[in-house]
Amino acid sequence: MEEEKKKRRRWRDIPLATKMILAVGSIMVMMLVINMILYEQVNKTIRRMDTVYSSNVDLTDLSASLENVQQALYSYLSVKTSDSLENYYRCEQDYRYLLENLSSQISSNPTKLLERNIRQMSETYLSLTGEGVAAKRGRNVEKYKEIYDQSQELYGYINSYIYQLNSQQFRNNSSSYQALREALRYLEISSLVLMAVMMGIGALVLFAITKGMIEPLANLAEIAHLVGQGNFDVKMTKTDSLDEVGVVTRAFNTMVESLGEYVVRTKESMEKEQQMMEKELLMKNHLKEAQLKYLQSQINPHFLFNSLNAGVQLAMMEDAEKTCIFVEKMADFFRYNVKKGLEDASLGEELTAVENYIYILNVRFAGDIHFTKKVDESIMECRVPSMILQPLVENAVNHGIRNIDWEGKILLEITGLEDNILIRVKDNGKGMSEERIREVLDGCMEDTGEQSDSTGVGMNNVISRLELYYDKKNLVEINSPGENMGTEIILTLPRTGGEK
Repeated sequence: MEEEKKKRRRWRDIPLATKMILAVGSIMVMMLVINMILYEQVNKTIRRMDTVYSSNVDLTDLSASLENVQQALYSYLSVKTSDSLENYYRCEQDYRYLLENLSSQISSNPTKLLERNIRQMSETYLSLTGEGVAAKRGRNVEKYKEIYDQSQELYGYINSYIYQLNSQQFRNNSSSYQALREALRYLEISSLVLMAVMMGIGALVLFAITKGMIEPLANLAEIAHLVGQGNFDVKMTKTDSLDEVGVVTRAFNTMVESLGEYVVRTKESMEKEQQMMEKELLMKNHLKEAQLKYLQSQINPHFLFNSLNAGVQLAMMEDAEKTCIFVEKMADFFRYNVKKGLEDASLGEELTAVENYIYILNVRFAGDIHFTKKVDESIMECRVPSMILQPLVENAVNHGIRNIDWEGKILLEITGLEDNILIRVKDNGKGMSEERIREVLDGCMEDTGEQSDSTGVGMNNVISRLELYYDKKNLVEINSPGENMGTEIILTLPRTGGEK
């Protein structure tokens, strides 16, 4: 009893892979042996079936070859050419080769007797055709005509015997073929039965072997599901098995105990980390908001004062209607600055602010600002940071076309691309040096006295706000061919806003 228990213990201690290999390997070896035996038997039967009608095929070839000899003889006797003679000898050789397959022994067997008669008559026939060829070559007309008639008569006899032999063998082969078909059918049924029996035995063996493996694994999956739901009080049934199932069971129980303790510690740590992350994110948001508020609040009051002074002068020189329009444009312009100081805006709203700004300047400077625009109306609802277009136009006025000796022109072009919005502000003014362009793009350009008559929102401000808004660098490009050749500012903005 104790010895039997030890044997069972040894089987439980075998690794799972070894158990499966032993079980599946044994079944596969048995099935392979059975298949090899059945395969050999089937091949033997098929080979026998292939040879059944080979004799009929040989007799058919023999009859065809005999006909070729007779046709070749007739052709030579009629024409007497080297080609016809060569064809006769070739046909004769082929016929002699086929005759070798026929029996020449004396026997009481009807089939063997027919074969012997055909072979003897064929020898006589070939001797006769040979004499006919010799007579033709000797120009003995009467002799080769007589020989041809004799050969034709003998040709008919031989064909008749070949037909009889072919019929006799066909009857014999038909009965043999039926017997072989029955044998093949029996092998097919036997193979199916044996395969079914082996598959059944294999299934039972695999079931018996895998049952002891699957039950612990299923129990493990169930308990793991409970652990996944947060229940760390469950455990697997203890086992002394040394295979993978036993190792996994003991390791799983240890893991559950450790995991319960770890979850408690992790939960406390995550709560503290979450609080710190929330505080850090809140600080970042406050900092970003403060940066935007600071950058967008830089409006120089000198512009307001000078513009209002121009309105007073206009009221003195003209009637109240133009003054009303001027003051309305001024009100709209500064209302937009105050309202949009902390918001984004649509491209349409930004364009309106630019037009109001240009109107105010043309009132102040008697229409010296020549401004044109080319805009894509389909993208006017796209959102952008507020107060980005007007500073670009203002820069073109103050640093480009102001105090030049030729007619100053400014072009504003807004184009919608597949993923981006392309904004171009181009003037024909003083131009910028490469050093000056680098200073502007790097944010190193210092304010000058020229800005005392502006809104105070300079290029540095625009570039900084764009980088903060889109969280992306290199959105602004400045090009200038040279001195007095104008400047072009290009904004390439991501198309993130809504459209009509």
